[in-house]
Amino acid sequence: MKNGMILKGLALTLLIIASCAEDVVPTILVPENVVVYTMPSEEEAHEGTWLQWPHKYTFGQEQQDRYDPIWVDMTKALHTGEIVHIIAYDQTEKSRITQLLTNAGVDMQQVDFLVRKTEDVWVRDNGPIFVRDENDNLRITNWEFNGWGGKYAYEHDNQIPSHVSTAISVSKIDVNMVLEGGAIEVDGHGTLMATRSSILNSNRNPGLTQEQAETFFKHYLGVTNFVWLDGIAGLDITDMHIDGVARFVGNHTIATYSKEVVENFGEDIIIKDYEVLKTAKNAVGQSYTIVELPLAWQSEGSYLNYYVGNEVVVVPNFNESTDSEANAIIQGLYPNKTVVGVNVLELWKDGGAIHCVTQQQPK
Repeated sequence: MKNGMILKGLALTLLIIASCAEDVVPTILVPENVVVYTMPSEEEAHEGTWLQWPHKYTFGQEQQDRYDPIWVDMTKALHTGEIVHIIAYDQTEKSRITQLLTNAGVDMQQVDFLVRKTEDVWVRDNGPIFVRDENDNLRITNWEFNGWGGKYAYEHDNQIPSHVSTAISVSKIDVNMVLEGGAIEVDGHGTLMATRSSILNSNRNPGLTQEQAETFFKHYLGVTNFVWLDGIAGLDITDMHIDGVARFVGNHTIATYSKEVVENFGEDIIIKDYEVLKTAKNAVGQSYTIVELPLAWQSEGSYLNYYVGNEVVVVPNFNESTDSEANAIIQGLYPNKTVVGVNVLELWKDGGAIHCVTQQQPK
């Protein structure tokens, strides 16, 4: 389980793995003349969406039962506009999932399966990150995954990019840096947004400097402009992923929390990060328009952790009055898509929402 959101008063017991000394600087294995790969924006057309289906083998039957309806709802929302690629733990799980989706009226011609063991469901973080090479061919960047700094088991999850690469015959590029997909946000026009707390952290990349991280991102994601927030290490298990803080809408808009929400957190560093967003510039030096989303106050749920599909935007909902307000704001951001609210309360109990458990495969 994980948490990719800012949660007021969050109390989690974290198992922090001892890290190397801060003065140890890792070797940057990036040749000067390396091919530059480019990561498309999530808003670009997809071939499909990847899901890791919940199972009972890590966290038990109770969690599987709580999660199944959410995965069914996500599949129903997405499958009419793109293929849904489902990673099932084993053949028994594949049969069980097939029955669930068939009963829900899902067109199984729009679903395919990869049968591989996983520890958990957070495919955004451990799964493949798709890029294009200089010839516009699709490739998979295989960044290192270490269970959010060694906090959870990750042996099977870390192998998923390689399994996907083999299954779909898309070659992979191994990258010598720890990175979760939820830790980065790209606008598709040369800008990357991230928090220092979840990348420049000794539990992931001991000694890595911001300049070195940017070198990796320039070569493997094709970005040239950076919006760095400080974030808060230890606030949650992800050390404050960007996909729970701010999202790009095109290359001229950033969706984030409302000022009221930010001030309610009572954290000076969060207020500082909010000011950074307000003054951020895109790759051609233009300011972003800031669109503010509410917080689901009772559950402290974040609407920012939505996922943009081909035909729909799947938005986390929390059975609160703010659901309709957030859905309407996001619908205004994507007038050519249909907002589908999915109740994620059972997933949110464990700290995540829609974006955390989806990963796009571009066309």
